[in-house]
Amino acid sequence: MDLKELRRQRRSRFARSMIPYVGYIIQSGVAMLLLLVLILFSAWYTSLLRNIPEGVPIRWIMLAVLLPAAVHSSFRTYLQSPDTIFLLPQGHRMKEYFAPAWVSGNVWKIARLAFVLVTLWPLYIRTDNSHKMLFATLIVLILVKLLASYGLWREIAMLSRPAAFSYALLRWSVAGLMIAAWLWQPSLRALLFMVIVAAAYLAALTVPGRHSVPWERLIAIEKNQGAIALMILGWFVDVPGREQRVYVRRYLSKWGSGLAWRRNTAYRYLLTKSFARGDIFGIVSRIAILALLLVWWNRGSYIGSGIYLFFLLIMGVQLSALRRLHSESFWLTVYPLPEGSKGSSTIQFIFRTQLLLAVLTGLPFLATVPDRTLPVIGTFLAGGLMAYLFRRSSIRKEARKEEDI
Repeated sequence: MDLKELRRQRRSRFARSMIPYVGYIIQSGVAMLLLLVLILFSAWYTSLLRNIPEGVPIRWIMLAVLLPAAVHSSFRTYLQSPDTIFLLPQGHRMKEYFAPAWVSGNVWKIARLAFVLVTLWPLYIRTDNSHKMLFATLIVLILVKLLASYGLWREIAMLSRPAAFSYALLRWSVAGLMIAAWLWQPSLRALLFMVIVAAAYLAALTVPGRHSVPWERLIAIEKNQGAIALMILGWFVDVPGREQRVYVRRYLSKWGSGLAWRRNTAYRYLLTKSFARGDIFGIVSRIAILALLLVWWNRGSYIGSGIYLFFLLIMGVQLSALRRLHSESFWLTVYPLPEGSKGSSTIQFIFRTQLLLAVLTGLPFLATVPDRTLPVIGTFLAGGLMAYLFRRSSIRKEARKEEDI
């Protein structure tokens, strides 16, 4: 059996399944939106480079931006549940199958890392008097990336999941120390420190017991990777239902428990719990935190208002994916929900959530109310208007859906 050819066929099959949706993505206007975002970001970044504020903590900014880009890794193995039977006899040869996955995963992530570094570099060299060389920094980050990617691969194969979680924290800590050493210390001293830390980390990775091939773990990861691709496509066009990832977030366990136990609030309860335990909550939370930081940094200008509205738009698009949640659930056809309650509950939940996010991400503007009262009021009104427009759009789409039925 040619394992490399098998993976190539599976990758091609997955790519062909995605191609029919490309036309819908283009028709949705995403290309124009991305172009608009690029233009706005370029204008903002150019203005920032021309008028750099005093005391910008550029090294901390570099660390905060480059660390996730260097550490985050993922691999597409295209493994399926039947492989635990049909590929099990090939377990001793599976390195041939996994090698292309590891290489392709790192190539794309390194390209992303290089793009982030090149984007940050003009700001870095204008604010740091003892900055490093671009090529040397890129090489260091690539080495950190490869080390983190190798560490992740070893974590996946570990027998103990708590141990794998501990080593994930260790991987982020090691990468953070190495990047920080390069940014803050002289080059030779930083390289010596990085070599020592990397050697210690590699030695630590040999301690935990590992599966030779972690079949079940790799299959679960592959399902999640495919689900993420379908979720992104779902922003633009209806796609077949995907398996939902469930996260145990105990700090949100009480959310929704106060709803009255009635038929007309049943779906609202289900949606609240699904949102609290699903992918979309994590995505929206990260976007909101990033928006809060950028708005705080630019709270005294109209650029901050533009950033605020842009991120509110992105969060609205993410929340719109809740309209397709449980779209193919069998139990919703069995449980006697009132007619139209699913759509109305979803629209109401998205509207309230987006309004709450509009208030939270706009809090930094309150510090500028004495000097910019009217712009701040206008910014909040624009945020509320955007949430209302999303609500109106959802109502129209729900009405068209009912007419088609």
